Amino acid sequence: MSYSKDDIKKIVKDNAVEFISTRFTDMLGIWHHMTVHVDLIDDVLDNGVAFDGSSISGWRSINNSDMLMKPDLETAFVDPFIETPTLILICDVYEPTSSTAYTRCPRSIAKKAIEFLAGTGIGDTCYFGAEPEFFVFDDVKVKNTSGEAGYKLGCSELPNFGDQDQDGGNSGHRPYLKGGYVPVAPVDHTIEQRNQMVRTLKQVGMEVERHHHEVASAQHEIGIKFDTLVGTADNVQKFKYVVRNTAQEFGQTATFMPKPLAGDNGSGMHCHQSVWKAGKNTFAGDVYEHLSQEALWYIGGIIKHGRAINAFTNPGTNSYKRLVPGYEAPVVLAYAAKNRSVSIRIPHVDSENGRRIEARFPDPTSCSYLGMTAMLLAGLDGIKNKIDPGKATEDNAYQSGEELPTVAPSLFVALEELNADRSFLTSTGVFTDEFIDAYIDLKKGEDAKYRSGPHPIEFEMYYSL
Repeated sequence: MSYSKDDIKKIVKDNAVEFISTRFTDMLGIWHHMTVHVDLIDDVLDNGVAFDGSSISGWRSINNSDMLMKPDLETAFVDPFIETPTLILICDVYEPTSSTAYTRCPRSIAKKAIEFLAGTGIGDTCYFGAEPEFFVFDDVKVKNTSGEAGYKLGCSELPNFGDQDQDGGNSGHRPYLKGGYVPVAPVDHTIEQRNQMVRTLKQVGMEVERHHHEVASAQHEIGIKFDTLVGTADNVQKFKYVVRNTAQEFGQTATFMPKPLAGDNGSGMHCHQSVWKAGKNTFAGDVYEHLSQEALWYIGGIIKHGRAINAFTNPGTNSYKRLVPGYEAPVVLAYAAKNRSVSIRIPHVDSENGRRIEARFPDPTSCSYLGMTAMLLAGLDGIKNKIDPGKATEDNAYQSGEELPTVAPSLFVALEELNADRSFLTSTGVFTDEFIDAYIDLKKGEDAKYRSGPHPIEFEMYYSL
């Protein structure tokens, strides 16, 4: 919905808004905000809000820290969780002196990608549909010190709660290992919580299609409608905010961590995508499963650059504990219709407008602005250079016997691949080398922290050797 400044003021008046929460996204995909009293609304809408960029990971130095966030009026909605009426405005980050978009602002990068798309002549719009899965637990305990490390997850749905005492008695109804896909109550006992999540998502302006329990214990999915690249990335941020805070109101805790449970399925964020030009879907055709040649070349680009893309779509060390065979994990960089053993699936749809591809390897810890932009640029590189994706893999990719490319096996490898294969991103002017260098440094710091600490499993395997 397009809002003018007067529209925003009407929303403020109609909802008795007292505060304005201006929000931006950092390189890790984390939402940050500053709260301004509504008396300053004209200044916020006209000039933006200043903040300290040196306190944001991977951004500015302390001697050059001033930054500015400017609200996108189309993103306005009233916060459903704060008791004091508060208006939320999603912002882009700018250089305060030149008023140019900050090159490390993920939302600004995504906007530049759409400008680049229009300049190629290939299309003028791209649509993304995201499917972020998540877990809901009752209790989470974590400890990491120099002499003690571990975690403990509490949830009556988990199999290890089968013999434990519970208030009101242990009913025994729970989804056992990899047995949680779409059961009814009482096995699925989080229906009302998901219902409330859906109500709140609709309240903040999102269109919701369905919800259900997922395969793993305590795992869930809510289907949200597709939008433009920037619109979908905005919606993923709103989605995470609503899911986490609704779980909190129910006395529980929600996480988008891809693999919190050993031995069970992890959470992905499948990304449906298509490119349009002059109101027509360029992915519709008759070359393979009602897809066009351009769509196949787009797939070829994603396959070619898949491991570099992983640095953005699977940005944590935990991401690669999901990307292992045997847990519906899409590790093989191949494509086919209706085949969930490959990384790129062609969904069956009846209309030309619905023709699209589905990348299945991303996970919901991805900064959506960056992950979706990287996939778009890889696909456009595939179209520009007519990259052949090879033949479709119709059989189970894990049992085909073919030598097929795979996603990166670890975050470290993904970052190395991004470093070596960055020109499809930087040659467009959408990503800068400075951004990619800063991103790699930030993520390698996470990887080093992970690799330098002993793991409880290592004590099990090596303590007595």
